[in-house]
Amino acid sequence: MQTSMIAAIYKNFLGHAPDWYKKTIIAFLIVNPFIFMVDPYIAGWTLVIQFIFTLAMALKCYPLQPGGLLLIEAMFIGMTSPGHMMHEIEVNLEVLLLLVFMVAGIYFMKDLLMYLFTKLVIKVRNKLILSLSFIFASAFLSAFLDALTVVAVIISVGLGFYSIYHKVASGKEFHSDHDHTSDDELGSHDLEDFRAFLRNLMMHSAVGTALGGVMTMVGEPQNLIIADKAGWDFVEFFIRMAPVTLPVFVFGLLTTIVLEKTGTFSYGAKLPSAVRQILADYNDHMDKGRSKRETAKLVVQALIGVWLIVGLATHMASVGLIGLSVIILATSMSGVIEEHALGKAFEEALPFAALLCVFFGVVAVIIDQGLFQPVIHWVLSFEGETQMVMFYLANGVLSMVSDNVFVGSVYITEVTAALQAGQITRDQYDMLAVAINTGTNLPSVATPNGQAAFLFLLTSAIAPLLRLSYGRMVVMALPYTIVLTIVGLVATYIGLADATQWLYDMHLIEHHSVTEAGAQAVGH
Repeated sequence: MQTSMIAAIYKNFLGHAPDWYKKTIIAFLIVNPFIFMVDPYIAGWTLVIQFIFTLAMALKCYPLQPGGLLLIEAMFIGMTSPGHMMHEIEVNLEVLLLLVFMVAGIYFMKDLLMYLFTKLVIKVRNKLILSLSFIFASAFLSAFLDALTVVAVIISVGLGFYSIYHKVASGKEFHSDHDHTSDDELGSHDLEDFRAFLRNLMMHSAVGTALGGVMTMVGEPQNLIIADKAGWDFVEFFIRMAPVTLPVFVFGLLTTIVLEKTGTFSYGAKLPSAVRQILADYNDHMDKGRSKRETAKLVVQALIGVWLIVGLATHMASVGLIGLSVIILATSMSGVIEEHALGKAFEEALPFAALLCVFFGVVAVIIDQGLFQPVIHWVLSFEGETQMVMFYLANGVLSMVSDNVFVGSVYITEVTAALQAGQITRDQYDMLAVAINTGTNLPSVATPNGQAAFLFLLTSAIAPLLRLSYGRMVVMALPYTIVLTIVGLVATYIGLADATQWLYDMHLIEHHSVTEAGAQAVGH
């Protein structure tokens, strides 16, 4: 009886995840306390690598459970404390609220998004132009909105397209209920081609969010922290970043063109004609059958979309609160008033919000065990242009491993302390702030754990449908990683100092005093 009970508990543990995966997680849990007893620093890095492993295996098992178990054990053995994890969550509360409310808000604007993007995909037959329009739109929106919001929009659209095709290919009507996660009735290679096509658009868009997000102070959470510490406003931030971000943007678009033309790294997938026909039929079906009430819904959603962009671009309120307002406005004007109808909107966001809290727990371990300290001190030992380049590279490498928001905020805090201690001048400080911002935003596209938007895509409902695994994301992002990192590096090393001096000479930006950064930093 005893052995069968143990066998039953083991069977239940992590459900239908592969046997080797379960044993690996159990092995991690057994060895970690012993490693911690021998060397806490090595134990800290071991935990980070193990957590990345759980992310990489996201299609085998959602990372919340194995990652969460590793973190709970780490707290019990003293690698960090619940209080510190709570502090990290409090600091990142805006990101969590953004996730919970904004993603749900986008769910209630699906009708408008499907209307617009279906028209775009049907009308634009050239895949290269379509890819460029997706990456450009993502970049533009990410400069004013948050990258997570933009990725939520793209995921919503991709999921919409996929379910329409899957429904019709399974012999159902457009308006029928259907389980698009089951492929039993489908044997066509069109589905594989369509998956490849959608994977291309998803990855182009995700990279677009990084290209646009690096340019402005509202593009990514760490940009706000950096701008706040340096005392820059929206315009000054954009101008100071431009010597690096504009060349990177141009080369990002050129990379898209090369990838689509050559078909390397599994890009260049075309939309199968049968799928295009189904989407065109769906578009006609929706246009013909659209009632006055449904048209009114689209108009109202368009107005809410305007409010969303204006509200976020002008920072009228915290991002999460604007998302909450979108939920209230969209549901009120669409007649969605039952609790269970509201619940569906939160299904996508809440598991990821829970995973992000675990992630902040891992960040607390990184801080408590001082995992990045040796790198930070080593980089500060360099001088001049070399120091800028080393900052850029160190930020880039650490952002691939950890979260770029955390890396950016740690580095800008250290540099602010160096400025106040008189180790660097204020002009050096401003240049290093540019290197930190571009370093955290650009190379971090290499892995899904580098950017929250990429991680959200990996753990979203669409990833398993499109067979978009961690490894596949890394491979598809690789050409972008190489180009963005190298162009950013060259622009930082060769052009940044001269371009910044020219901006001073033209009086587009002015010199700041040390006390300005000090005052900003003390406020934090």
